[in-house]
Amino acid sequence: MTAIATDVLVIGLGPAGSAAAAAAAARGLAVIAIDRKAVIGEPVQCAEFIPLPLASRARGAGVLQQRIAGMKSVLPSGAVTASPFPGLMVDRAAFDQALAGEAQRAGAALMLASGLRGVDTAINVARVATPAGNTDIGYRVLVAADGPHSGVARGLGLAPLATVNTRQYTVPLTHPYHDTDIWLSDAYPGGYAWLFPKGAHANLGLGIDPRIERDLKRPLDDLHRQLVAARRVGCEISFRTGGAIPVGGLRERLVVGNVMFAGDAAGLTHPITGAGIAAAVISGECAGRAAGRHVRDDDRGALAEFEADVRDQFAPPLARAVARRRELNRIWHTPAAHEDAPHRRGWIAFPEYFAEAAEALCAA
Repeated sequence: MTAIATDVLVIGLGPAGSAAAAAAAARGLAVIAIDRKAVIGEPVQCAEFIPLPLASRARGAGVLQQRIAGMKSVLPSGAVTASPFPGLMVDRAAFDQALAGEAQRAGAALMLASGLRGVDTAINVARVATPAGNTDIGYRVLVAADGPHSGVARGLGLAPLATVNTRQYTVPLTHPYHDTDIWLSDAYPGGYAWLFPKGAHANLGLGIDPRIERDLKRPLDDLHRQLVAARRVGCEISFRTGGAIPVGGLRERLVVGNVMFAGDAAGLTHPITGAGIAAAVISGECAGRAAGRHVRDDDRGALAEFEADVRDQFAPPLARAVARRRELNRIWHTPAAHEDAPHRRGWIAFPEYFAEAAEALCAA
Protein backbone atom coordinates (compact mmCIF):
# COMPACT_ATOMS: atom_id res chain seq x y z
CA MET A 1 0.00 0.00 0.00
CA THR A 2 1.36 3.41 -1.03
CA ALA A 3 0.13 6.84 -0.01
CA ILE A 4 0.18 10.16 -1.84
CA ALA A 5 -1.50 13.54 -1.31
CA THR A 6 -3.00 16.20 -3.55
CA ASP A 7 -5.05 19.37 -3.31
CA VAL A 8 -7.87 18.09 -5.51
CA LEU A 9 -8.83 14.53 -6.29
CA VAL A 10 -11.21 14.03 -9.23
CA ILE A 11 -13.03 10.73 -9.60
CA GLY A 12 -13.98 10.10 -13.22
CA LEU A 13 -12.55 11.50 -16.45
CA GLY A 14 -15.70 12.07 -18.45
CA PRO A 15 -16.53 15.65 -19.48
CA ALA A 16 -17.31 16.79 -15.92
CA GLY A 17 -14.20 15.29 -14.36
CA SER A 18 -11.81 16.50 -17.06
CA ALA A 19 -13.32 20.01 -16.96
CA ALA A 20 -12.96 20.09 -13.16
CA ALA A 21 -9.38 18.83 -13.28
CA ALA A 22 -8.40 21.39 -15.94
CA ALA A 23 -10.01 24.31 -14.10
CA ALA A 24 -8.42 23.39 -10.76
CA ALA A 25 -4.97 22.74 -12.24
CA ALA A 26 -5.11 26.01 -14.17
CA ARG A 27 -5.42 27.78 -10.80
CA GLY A 28 -2.17 26.30 -9.59
CA LEU A 29 -3.57 23.43 -7.54
CA ALA A 30 -2.10 19.95 -7.40
CA VAL A 31 -4.68 17.72 -9.08
CA ILE A 32 -4.96 13.96 -9.44
CA ALA A 33 -7.77 12.58 -11.62
CA ILE A 34 -8.53 8.87 -11.76
CA ASP A 35 -10.66 6.81 -14.12
CA ARG A 36 -11.43 3.11 -14.04
CA LYS A 37 -11.12 2.85 -17.84
CA ALA A 38 -7.78 1.97 -19.41
CA VAL A 39 -8.60 4.21 -22.41
CA ILE A 40 -10.53 7.41 -21.71
CA GLY A 41 -13.99 7.44 -23.26
CA GLU A 42 -13.99 3.79 -24.34
CA PRO A 43 -16.28 2.03 -24.75
CA VAL A 44 -18.56 4.85 -25.89
CA GLN A 45 -21.94 4.93 -24.11
CA CYS A 46 -23.54 7.97 -25.74
CA ALA A 47 -25.58 9.14 -28.73
CA GLU A 48 -22.63 11.52 -29.38
CA PHE A 49 -24.55 14.75 -29.97
CA ILE A 50 -23.36 18.05 -28.48
CA PRO A 51 -25.09 21.46 -28.68
CA LEU A 52 -23.49 24.31 -30.62
CA PRO A 53 -22.25 26.18 -27.50
CA LEU A 54 -19.76 23.31 -27.07
CA ALA A 55 -18.42 23.70 -30.63
CA SER A 56 -15.10 25.08 -29.35
CA ARG A 57 -14.57 21.75 -27.59
CA ALA A 58 -14.92 19.82 -30.85
CA ARG A 59 -11.77 21.12 -32.53
CA GLY A 60 -9.48 18.25 -31.58
CA ALA A 61 -8.33 15.72 -34.16
CA GLY A 62 -11.06 13.26 -35.04
CA VAL A 63 -13.70 14.81 -32.78
CA LEU A 64 -16.18 16.45 -35.19
CA GLN A 65 -18.11 13.96 -37.36
CA GLN A 66 -20.94 16.01 -38.85
CA ARG A 67 -23.36 18.87 -38.25
CA ILE A 68 -26.99 18.44 -37.26
CA ALA A 69 -29.58 20.92 -38.54
CA GLY A 70 -32.94 19.90 -37.12
CA MET A 71 -35.10 17.42 -35.25
CA LYS A 72 -38.05 15.39 -36.49
CA SER A 73 -40.33 14.25 -33.64
CA VAL A 74 -42.61 11.33 -34.50
CA LEU A 75 -45.80 11.03 -32.42
CA PRO A 76 -47.81 7.82 -31.83
CA SER A 77 -50.22 8.75 -34.66
CA GLY A 78 -47.31 8.95 -37.08
CA ALA A 79 -47.52 12.75 -37.27
CA VAL A 80 -44.08 14.30 -37.68
CA THR A 81 -43.07 17.72 -36.37
CA ALA A 82 -39.86 19.31 -37.68
CA SER A 83 -38.02 21.84 -35.55
CA PRO A 84 -34.58 23.49 -35.53
CA PHE A 85 -32.03 21.53 -33.53
CA PRO A 86 -28.56 22.76 -34.45
CA GLY A 87 -25.64 20.84 -33.04
CA LEU A 88 -22.70 18.60 -33.77
CA MET A 89 -22.13 14.87 -33.89
CA VAL A 90 -18.79 13.95 -32.39
CA ASP A 91 -16.65 10.92 -31.82
CA ARG A 92 -17.32 10.76 -28.09
CA ALA A 93 -14.12 8.91 -27.22
CA ALA A 94 -12.03 11.50 -29.08
CA PHE A 95 -14.08 14.28 -27.43
CA ASP A 96 -13.44 12.91 -23.93
CA GLN A 97 -9.77 12.33 -24.70
CA ALA A 98 -9.40 15.92 -25.90
CA LEU A 99 -10.90 17.24 -22.66
CA ALA A 100 -8.62 14.98 -20.60
CA GLY A 101 -5.68 16.22 -22.64
CA GLU A 102 -6.57 19.79 -21.68
CA ALA A 103 -6.55 18.78 -18.03
CA GLN A 104 -3.18 17.09 -18.39
CA ARG A 105 -1.65 20.08 -20.17
CA ALA A 106 -2.93 22.31 -17.36
CA GLY A 107 -0.93 20.19 -14.92
CA ALA A 108 -3.35 17.50 -13.69
CA ALA A 109 -1.94 14.01 -13.16
CA LEU A 110 -4.14 11.33 -14.76
CA MET A 111 -4.33 7.80 -13.37
CA LEU A 112 -6.10 5.36 -15.71
CA ALA A 113 -7.31 1.81 -15.09
CA SER A 114 -7.67 2.96 -11.49
CA GLY A 115 -10.87 2.28 -9.58
CA LEU A 116 -12.18 3.84 -6.40
CA ARG A 117 -12.39 1.33 -3.57
CA GLY A 118 -13.61 3.60 -0.80
CA VAL A 119 -13.60 7.09 0.67
CA ASP A 120 -12.93 7.99 4.29
CA THR A 121 -14.22 11.53 4.61
CA ALA A 122 -13.20 11.69 8.28
CA ILE A 123 -9.54 11.77 7.26
CA ASN A 124 -9.95 12.92 3.63
CA VAL A 125 -8.48 9.79 2.06
CA ALA A 126 -9.64 7.84 -0.98
CA ARG A 127 -8.53 4.26 -1.48
CA VAL A 128 -7.76 3.51 -5.11
CA ALA A 129 -6.82 0.28 -6.88
CA THR A 130 -4.22 1.08 -9.57
CA PRO A 131 -2.28 -1.17 -11.96
CA ALA A 132 0.71 -0.77 -9.60
CA GLY A 133 -1.29 -1.74 -6.52
CA ASN A 134 -3.54 -0.12 -3.94
CA THR A 135 -2.94 3.53 -3.16
CA ASP A 136 -4.31 5.88 -0.52
CA ILE A 137 -4.78 9.38 -1.91
CA GLY A 138 -5.17 12.20 0.58
CA TYR A 139 -7.07 15.23 -0.69
CA ARG A 140 -8.29 18.64 0.42
CA VAL A 141 -11.23 18.67 -2.02
CA LEU A 142 -12.80 15.75 -3.86
CA VAL A 143 -14.83 16.14 -7.06
CA ALA A 144 -17.16 13.21 -7.71
CA ALA A 145 -17.68 12.99 -11.46
CA ASP A 146 -18.15 9.23 -11.56
CA GLY A 147 -21.51 8.91 -13.26
CA PRO A 148 -25.07 8.04 -12.28
CA HIS A 149 -23.99 5.06 -10.16
CA SER A 150 -21.43 7.15 -8.31
CA GLY A 151 -19.17 5.12 -6.04
CA VAL A 152 -18.45 8.27 -4.07
CA ALA A 153 -22.15 8.80 -3.38
CA ARG A 154 -22.52 5.17 -2.39
CA GLY A 155 -19.56 5.46 -0.04
CA LEU A 156 -21.14 8.51 1.58
CA GLY A 157 -24.41 6.65 2.08
CA LEU A 158 -26.36 8.88 -0.33
CA ALA A 159 -29.50 7.68 -2.08
CA PRO A 160 -29.02 6.24 -5.59
CA LEU A 161 -30.25 8.26 -8.55
CA ALA A 162 -33.26 7.11 -10.58
CA THR A 163 -32.08 5.98 -14.01
CA VAL A 164 -33.30 4.92 -17.43
CA ASN A 165 -31.55 2.10 -19.28
CA THR A 166 -30.38 2.66 -22.85
CA ARG A 167 -29.37 0.42 -25.74
CA GLN A 168 -27.83 1.64 -29.00
CA TYR A 169 -26.67 0.22 -32.34
CA THR A 170 -24.38 1.88 -34.86
CA VAL A 171 -25.76 1.14 -38.32
CA PRO A 172 -24.97 2.29 -41.88
CA LEU A 173 -27.02 5.09 -43.43
CA THR A 174 -28.25 4.55 -46.96
CA HIS A 175 -27.97 8.26 -47.80
CA PRO A 176 -26.61 11.41 -46.11
CA TYR A 177 -28.89 12.82 -43.43
CA HIS A 178 -28.63 15.99 -41.34
CA ASP A 179 -31.47 15.79 -38.82
CA THR A 180 -32.04 13.69 -35.75
CA ASP A 181 -35.21 11.61 -35.55
CA ILE A 182 -37.08 11.05 -32.28
CA TRP A 183 -39.86 8.47 -31.80
CA LEU A 184 -42.32 9.00 -28.94
CA SER A 185 -44.27 5.84 -28.23
CA ASP A 186 -45.62 3.48 -25.61
CA ALA A 187 -43.10 1.02 -27.05
CA TYR A 188 -40.43 3.02 -25.19
CA PRO A 189 -42.00 3.68 -21.78
CA GLY A 190 -40.10 6.18 -19.69
CA GLY A 191 -37.96 7.18 -22.65
CA TYR A 192 -37.93 7.46 -26.44
CA ALA A 193 -36.10 6.15 -29.48
CA TRP A 194 -33.60 8.09 -31.57
CA LEU A 195 -31.56 8.16 -34.73
CA PHE A 196 -28.52 10.45 -34.80
CA PRO A 197 -26.69 10.52 -38.16
CA LYS A 198 -22.91 10.41 -37.98
CA GLY A 199 -21.44 10.66 -41.45
CA ALA A 200 -21.91 7.35 -43.25
CA HIS A 201 -23.42 5.76 -40.14
CA ALA A 202 -26.02 6.55 -37.50
CA ASN A 203 -26.53 5.88 -33.83
CA LEU A 204 -29.90 4.17 -33.45
CA GLY A 205 -31.04 3.68 -29.89
CA LEU A 206 -33.67 3.93 -27.21
CA GLY A 207 -34.16 4.44 -23.51
CA ILE A 208 -36.67 2.68 -21.27
CA ASP A 209 -37.46 2.95 -17.56
CA PRO A 210 -36.40 -0.40 -16.06
CA ARG A 211 -39.21 -0.17 -13.51
CA ILE A 212 -41.67 -0.52 -16.41
CA GLU A 213 -39.89 -2.70 -18.95
CA ARG A 214 -36.63 -4.65 -18.93
CA ASP A 215 -36.37 -5.77 -22.56
CA LEU A 216 -34.63 -3.13 -24.69
CA LYS A 217 -33.41 -5.48 -27.40
CA ARG A 218 -36.80 -6.42 -28.86
CA PRO A 219 -38.12 -2.86 -29.42
CA LEU A 220 -34.76 -1.70 -30.79
CA ASP A 221 -34.59 -4.64 -33.17
CA ASP A 222 -38.16 -3.88 -34.29
CA LEU A 223 -37.26 -0.24 -35.01
CA HIS A 224 -34.10 -1.28 -36.82
CA ARG A 225 -36.11 -3.65 -39.05
CA GLN A 226 -38.62 -0.89 -39.85
CA LEU A 227 -35.87 1.48 -40.94
CA VAL A 228 -34.18 -1.24 -43.00
CA ALA A 229 -37.50 -1.93 -44.74
CA ALA A 230 -37.85 1.81 -45.42
CA ARG A 231 -34.32 1.72 -46.91
CA ARG A 232 -33.08 4.37 -44.53
CA VAL A 233 -30.40 2.25 -42.83
CA GLY A 234 -28.59 -0.98 -43.54
CA CYS A 235 -28.83 -4.32 -41.76
CA GLU A 236 -25.27 -4.43 -40.43
CA ILE A 237 -24.68 -3.47 -36.79
CA SER A 238 -21.06 -2.37 -36.36
CA PHE A 239 -21.20 -1.45 -32.67
CA ARG A 240 -23.50 -2.11 -29.73
CA THR A 241 -23.53 -0.15 -26.52
CA GLY A 242 -25.76 0.93 -23.68
CA GLY A 243 -25.79 2.38 -20.22
CA ALA A 244 -27.73 4.22 -17.57
CA ILE A 245 -28.93 7.83 -17.66
CA PRO A 246 -30.03 9.66 -14.50
CA VAL A 247 -33.59 10.99 -14.83
CA GLY A 248 -34.56 12.12 -11.33
CA GLY A 249 -33.12 15.63 -11.40
CA LEU A 250 -30.53 17.10 -9.09
CA ARG A 251 -29.24 15.31 -6.04
CA GLU A 252 -30.65 16.59 -2.78
CA ARG A 253 -27.13 17.78 -1.93
CA LEU A 254 -24.38 18.62 -4.42
CA VAL A 255 -21.83 19.29 -1.67
CA VAL A 256 -21.18 17.02 1.28
CA GLY A 257 -18.37 18.34 3.45
CA ASN A 258 -15.52 18.94 1.03
CA VAL A 259 -16.94 16.64 -1.66
CA MET A 260 -18.60 18.18 -4.74
CA PHE A 261 -20.75 16.27 -7.24
CA ALA A 262 -20.66 17.21 -10.94
CA GLY A 263 -22.16 15.96 -14.19
CA ASP A 264 -24.19 12.74 -14.15
CA ALA A 265 -23.10 12.06 -10.56
CA ALA A 266 -24.92 15.27 -9.59
CA GLY A 267 -28.07 14.31 -11.52
CA LEU A 268 -27.55 17.09 -14.06
CA THR A 269 -28.64 15.06 -17.08
CA HIS A 270 -31.94 16.31 -18.53
CA PRO A 271 -34.65 13.88 -17.32
CA ILE A 272 -36.61 14.06 -20.59
CA THR A 273 -33.99 14.28 -23.35
CA GLY A 274 -31.07 12.59 -21.61
CA ALA A 275 -28.76 15.44 -22.70
CA GLY A 276 -25.96 15.94 -20.22
CA ILE A 277 -22.62 16.74 -21.85
CA ALA A 278 -22.95 20.53 -21.72
CA ALA A 279 -24.15 20.48 -18.12
CA ALA A 280 -21.26 18.15 -17.25
CA VAL A 281 -18.65 20.51 -18.68
CA ILE A 282 -20.20 23.57 -17.06
CA SER A 283 -20.59 21.95 -13.64
CA GLY A 284 -17.08 20.51 -13.83
CA GLU A 285 -15.59 23.90 -14.59
CA CYS A 286 -17.58 25.40 -11.70
CA ALA A 287 -16.32 22.68 -9.37
CA GLY A 288 -12.70 23.25 -10.42
CA ARG A 289 -12.97 26.99 -9.85
CA ALA A 290 -14.63 26.46 -6.47
CA ALA A 291 -11.86 24.06 -5.47
CA GLY A 292 -9.34 26.75 -6.39
CA ARG A 293 -10.98 29.31 -4.14
CA HIS A 294 -11.40 26.81 -1.32
CA VAL A 295 -7.76 25.65 -1.34
CA ARG A 296 -5.76 28.58 -2.66
CA ASP A 297 -7.77 31.46 -1.24
CA ASP A 298 -9.02 29.68 1.89
CA ASP A 299 -12.54 30.72 0.91
CA ARG A 300 -14.75 28.68 3.24
CA GLY A 301 -17.88 29.60 1.29
CA ALA A 302 -16.59 28.53 -2.12
CA LEU A 303 -18.14 25.06 -2.14
CA ALA A 304 -21.53 26.34 -0.98
CA GLU A 305 -21.37 28.92 -3.77
CA PHE A 306 -20.69 26.11 -6.25
CA GLU A 307 -23.91 24.40 -5.20
CA ALA A 308 -25.90 27.65 -5.34
CA ASP A 309 -24.53 28.51 -8.79
CA VAL A 310 -25.31 25.09 -10.24
CA ARG A 311 -28.81 25.10 -8.79
CA ASP A 312 -29.51 28.61 -10.07
CA GLN A 313 -28.53 27.59 -13.57
CA PHE A 314 -29.98 24.09 -13.85
CA ALA A 315 -32.67 23.50 -11.21
CA PRO A 316 -35.63 25.18 -13.02
CA PRO A 317 -35.37 23.26 -16.32
CA LEU A 318 -34.62 20.02 -14.50
CA ALA A 319 -37.63 20.50 -12.23
CA ARG A 320 -39.83 21.06 -15.29
CA ALA A 321 -38.50 17.88 -16.87
CA VAL A 322 -39.04 15.86 -13.69
CA ALA A 323 -42.64 17.10 -13.57
CA ARG A 324 -43.13 16.04 -17.19
CA ARG A 325 -41.72 12.58 -16.48
CA ARG A 326 -44.13 12.25 -13.56
CA GLU A 327 -47.07 13.03 -15.87
CA LEU A 328 -45.92 10.53 -18.49
CA ASN A 329 -45.31 7.83 -15.91
CA ARG A 330 -49.01 7.85 -15.10
CA ILE A 331 -50.05 6.89 -18.66
CA TRP A 332 -47.59 4.23 -19.83
CA HIS A 333 -49.33 1.07 -21.01
CA THR A 334 -52.75 2.74 -20.93
CA PRO A 335 -54.84 3.94 -23.91
CA ALA A 336 -53.67 7.50 -23.24
CA ALA A 337 -50.10 6.51 -24.10
CA HIS A 338 -51.23 5.92 -27.69
CA GLU A 339 -52.57 9.46 -28.06
CA ASP A 340 -50.46 12.37 -29.30
CA ALA A 341 -51.46 14.96 -26.69
CA PRO A 342 -49.57 13.53 -23.68
CA HIS A 343 -46.42 13.18 -25.74
CA ARG A 344 -46.69 16.76 -26.98
CA ARG A 345 -46.83 17.85 -23.34
CA GLY A 346 -43.90 15.61 -22.55
CA TRP A 347 -41.40 16.48 -25.29
CA ILE A 348 -39.24 19.60 -25.67
CA ALA A 349 -40.06 20.14 -29.37
CA PHE A 350 -43.65 21.18 -28.57
CA PRO A 351 -44.87 24.45 -27.02
CA GLU A 352 -47.15 22.54 -24.61
CA TYR A 353 -44.05 21.22 -22.82
CA PHE A 354 -42.98 24.71 -21.76
CA ALA A 355 -46.28 26.55 -21.32
CA GLU A 356 -48.13 24.10 -19.10
CA ALA A 357 -45.06 23.03 -17.16
CA ALA A 358 -44.28 26.66 -16.40
CA GLU A 359 -47.84 27.16 -15.09
CA ALA A 360 -47.54 24.08 -12.89
CA LEU A 361 -44.23 25.29 -11.47
CA CYS A 362 -45.69 28.70 -10.68
CA ALA A 363 -48.70 27.11 -9.00
CA ALA A 364 -46.41 24.95 -6.86
